[in-house]
Amino acid sequence: MSILIDEKTRVIVQGFTGDKATFHANEMIQYGTNVVGGVTPGKGGKVHLERPVFNTVEEAVRATGAQASLAFVPPPYAADALMEAADAGLDLVCIITDGIPAQDMMRVKRYLRRYQKEMRTTIVGPNCAGIISAGKAMLGIMPGHIYIRGNVGIVSRSGTLGYEAAAQMKALGIGVTTSVGIGGDPINGSSFLDHMARFQADPETEVVVMIGEIGGPQEAEASKWIKENMTKPVVGYVAGLTAPRGRRMGHAGAIISGEGDTALEKSEIMASYGLLVSPSASELGITVQKALASIGK
Repeated sequence: MSILIDEKTRVIVQGFTGDKATFHANEMIQYGTNVVGGVTPGKGGKVHLERPVFNTVEEAVRATGAQASLAFVPPPYAADALMEAADAGLDLVCIITDGIPAQDMMRVKRYLRRYQKEMRTTIVGPNCAGIISAGKAMLGIMPGHIYIRGNVGIVSRSGTLGYEAAAQMKALGIGVTTSVGIGGDPINGSSFLDHMARFQADPETEVVVMIGEIGGPQEAEASKWIKENMTKPVVGYVAGLTAPRGRRMGHAGAIISGEGDTALEKSEIMASYGLLVSPSASELGITVQKALASIGK
């Protein structure tokens, strides 16, 4: 199994005809993703990458039965695109866009609350690399060739460190069920905890890698939940051990603002809740190997 997406998931692309969306949609199609169409307002009725183009998400869902979308929408229009996708009944939206104002994402999260939890659209991102279920489907911008099919789940705030973990694991012959990039913004659509619960419920995933960054409480909250609810080993790593307090480091959400926000503090919290913490980014693969060995895999 996989979480979130597989080869049967019917996918549309919002902003379909733009140059970046075109490039990555083509990569997704080549990977085997079931891309059934796309949305570009004003270009409905055209055909792009041999798929139909629609003016609205609602039209696309009605015509194709789409379940998920990948959104390549500029920051000023991203919130509207997410709310439109929710109103159209999509199960999942992955939004790659960087630079969306935090206030806009707060508005989106409030908007989603009008729907009952079981009917609510799951948002992954923004400012993320996306989602890949190895060998099945890709909803994002990651290099698909570094992921081999296996039994390890990855969830990461950093897209490139998610790639790094997958590449190190591949070199050791260890594969991935699904890798999820939740994004580095301070207000994101879904959290570590959301996806940890999915990995815990997935029978194919036997070990999970959680890669965090400085700033915010997500890693601590997820670690506490893992201790209380997960039966599977979790490998933890926090980027930013040398980051000075008060300085933003790359992602908008990666800023140390208070106690417990530094990489060292987060690493200590992870260890205190029983996670197997990787000493460095270069040892992620080896640490996953140790976690698998601990369960006889």
